[in-house]
Amino acid sequence: MSSILIAEILGTMFLILLGNGVVANVVLNGTKGNNSGWIVITTGWALAVFVGVIVAGPYSGAHLNPAVTVGLAVAGKLSWSLVPEYIAGEMIGAMVGAFLVWLMYKDHFKATEDEGGKLACFSTGPAIRNTFSNMVSEIIGTFALMFVIFYIAGPSIEIAADAGANVGLGSLGALPVALLVWVIGLSLGGTTGYAINPARDLGPRIMHAILPVKGGSDWSYSWIPVVGPIIGTVIAALLYVALF
Repeated sequence: MSSILIAEILGTMFLILLGNGVVANVVLNGTKGNNSGWIVITTGWALAVFVGVIVAGPYSGAHLNPAVTVGLAVAGKLSWSLVPEYIAGEMIGAMVGAFLVWLMYKDHFKATEDEGGKLACFSTGPAIRNTFSNMVSEIIGTFALMFVIFYIAGPSIEIAADAGANVGLGSLGALPVALLVWVIGLSLGGTTGYAINPARDLGPRIMHAILPVKGGSDWSYSWIPVVGPIIGTVIAALLYVALF
C-alpha cells in the first residue's frame, strides 16, 4: 500500500474513533460523560480533526474527507488520478474507526434503548427533517470548510538573518483546521449535525448496518451528507479559482 492510502486510513480512523467516540460518551446510557452536551461534542470533533491531521499530515496532507479531496482536485491543487486512492483510504479509515467506537462502547450500546441515539454514534441526522433545508445546510457548512481551507497555510517562523531558513511549528499546523471545524459545529451544526464529510457519515453508517446494533440506519437520509458536501466543496473551489 502507498503512504497516501495508509496515512488517510490511519488519519480518518482516528478522526472517527475520537469524534464518534465523544458522541457515544455523551449519548449512550451509563457513560461517564452522559448528557454532557453539544459543546462537548463539537469540541471533541475539533480535537479529533487535530489528531487526524497530525497523524496523516506529513504523508498525505491529511484530507480525511472526500469533499476536501474533490475540492482540491477541482481547484487544480491535486491530480484527479490520486482522488480514488484518497477516497478509498478515507472510507476504509472511517469504517475502521466506527468499528472501534462500537467495540469500545459495546456494553453501553446494549444498555441504551434509544435507536436514534445509537445511530448518532455512527452517522448524522437532521434536527428537523426537510430535504431541501438539510441539503442547503450541508452545502453551506462544507462551503465554509473548504473555502477557508484554501487560505490556511502551515505556520512557520522565518529567520531574518537567513532568507532560506524556515522553522516549521510542527503539529500546530493542524490547529487552524481544528478551530475551523469547531466554529462550524458551534454555528452551523445545529441543523444536521454537520457531516461536511461524506466518508465521516457513509462509512460509519455502513458499519451501523453491519454491526449488531438495533435500529435502522436511515438510508433514506444517507445521500444528503454525501451529495451536499460534494456540491459545497465544488462551489468553494470554483469561487476560489474565479477569484484568484
